[in-house]
Amino acid sequence: MIGILNKLLNRSRRGEDGSIVVDSARKATGGKTRTRVVMTMAVFLSIYVAITGRLVWFGFQGPTDSGPPPSRVTASRPDIVDRNGEVLATDIKTSSLFAEPRHIVDADEAIEKLATVLPEIDYEQTYKKLKSGAGFVWLQRQLTPKQQSEIMQLGIPGIGFRTEKRRFYPAGETASYIVGLTNIDNQGISGMEKYIDDQGLADLQLSGLAVAKDLKPVKLSIDLRVQHIVRNEVAEAMQRYHAIAAGGVVFNVKTGEVVAMASVPDFDPNNPYNAQDKDRLNRMSAGLYEMGSTFKSFTTAMALDSGKVTLESKFDASRPITIGRQTIRDFHGKGRVLSVPEVFIYSSNIGSAKEADVVGIEGHREFLHRLGLLEKMKTELPEVAKPTEPRVWKKVHSITAAFGHGISTTPLQTAVGCAALMNGGFLIEPTFLARTADQAMEAAKRVVSEKTVEGMRYLYTLNAEKGSGKNARVPGYRVGGKTGTAEKVINGRYSKDVRFNAFVAAFPMDDPQYIVLTIIDEPKPEMPGRGATAGSNAAPMVANIIRRAAPMLGVKPDFGQENAATLVSY
Repeated sequence: MIGILNKLLNRSRRGEDGSIVVDSARKATGGKTRTRVVMTMAVFLSIYVAITGRLVWFGFQGPTDSGPPPSRVTASRPDIVDRNGEVLATDIKTSSLFAEPRHIVDADEAIEKLATVLPEIDYEQTYKKLKSGAGFVWLQRQLTPKQQSEIMQLGIPGIGFRTEKRRFYPAGETASYIVGLTNIDNQGISGMEKYIDDQGLADLQLSGLAVAKDLKPVKLSIDLRVQHIVRNEVAEAMQRYHAIAAGGVVFNVKTGEVVAMASVPDFDPNNPYNAQDKDRLNRMSAGLYEMGSTFKSFTTAMALDSGKVTLESKFDASRPITIGRQTIRDFHGKGRVLSVPEVFIYSSNIGSAKEADVVGIEGHREFLHRLGLLEKMKTELPEVAKPTEPRVWKKVHSITAAFGHGISTTPLQTAVGCAALMNGGFLIEPTFLARTADQAMEAAKRVVSEKTVEGMRYLYTLNAEKGSGKNARVPGYRVGGKTGTAEKVINGRYSKDVRFNAFVAAFPMDDPQYIVLTIIDEPKPEMPGRGATAGSNAAPMVANIIRRAAPMLGVKPDFGQENAATLVSY
């Protein structure tokens, strides 16, 4: 192109003598024109080079925080249902508010208008977002339909809505600790919600493969009807006995299924503003306690299983035991020699200590580990505490552990251990997923003999008939069990006035199907002059749960075998 222009600009003419004469005027004009053309081309070339360079630069940049949010399809989650198909958690569509700061005309005016619908909006933080110059910022996630409608009517330019998924829990606080929670991005952060993510859902979400229609519901072992009963009873008990906390569990001894489990105070997963408060703890699986005399179940079972003790064996409980600086006494001592059944129904600390002494320190520690009481429990629920025990066991540790002091475990583990003493002698790891008895037995391990189980069934039945478990009886359902009233450690010393109470029960005692365990933390007397031991609060809690839940569990009442305690031949 430049060559053609040069030819045109350098046109010449011939003179009279035939020589070539250049038109000087045209030459001068042509030079200026050529300069302008070259400059114009240089400008355009520079623009093209700049655009090309910018495009190349963008090509090497990673993703930024601006721009529209990622697709919410990746946040889809499967429904969670109870054993009967009742929905415990499901996804619902919701709208979230966003802004494009570059299109916001007046940030102050926009915030003032939004505050009329969202009074909780943070002015400073929102102002910074709107003045950031970013392409996209979230202003408020998970709006209600009413909020969305009112914001649309404000007519604020530069804001919009994005459809997302959020979790909805139809049962509210009824099973909050079991089902768990999700965060603002619909990711599981506690309970079975977190377990589901850990099983691969989080990876599916990241890969974009977690499509709602392809996700099958997760069926839990929970029976929502029974769960409601347990939660209702423990909540009422906490108020009735002016306690700081309470809890309960219904455990299937044949399958290892947790049919119901509640702990209060709890929270509403649909509005979990207080879920992180210090007193919001799943005490059944994440709380560690000295379980008191409920541990005498294990001490007596250990003694019987060792072969060194029978139901006819006797122990002298006439005098306290002094070891080092500690003196072991009975709460209501008989001051005489006791048989094994008497040690159990009178809840003798002295007798239990002597049972443990027969087995020995190492044998005692081994037995508690065998029943999983001092191991971290293996189950789907993430919130599980690790039990504590002395680093080095001495005789004093064995003696105090015999009546549930000096070692701490979770109430759920206590229930699981007691189930092994009722179901034929097999330790079955607890599960929050639906499971059959055959599936449970594939991984079960024998921990005590059938003869020991027969003896413990007899003692549980006898204790409900003549011992501290009378208040746990329910006509027709043959309930047996053991109380546990443990003094709590306050300022490094055991307090006689501050207690942690528990009752562990099994029913029906002719062929136990379920363990029901209740706890109540720092209870007070229901009325002035009444006691605050486990027999007066934790035991009635068990009775109320069994009375209401047994028909739903398929256990038929049998009034012909009303607590028929028959001595087992040893």
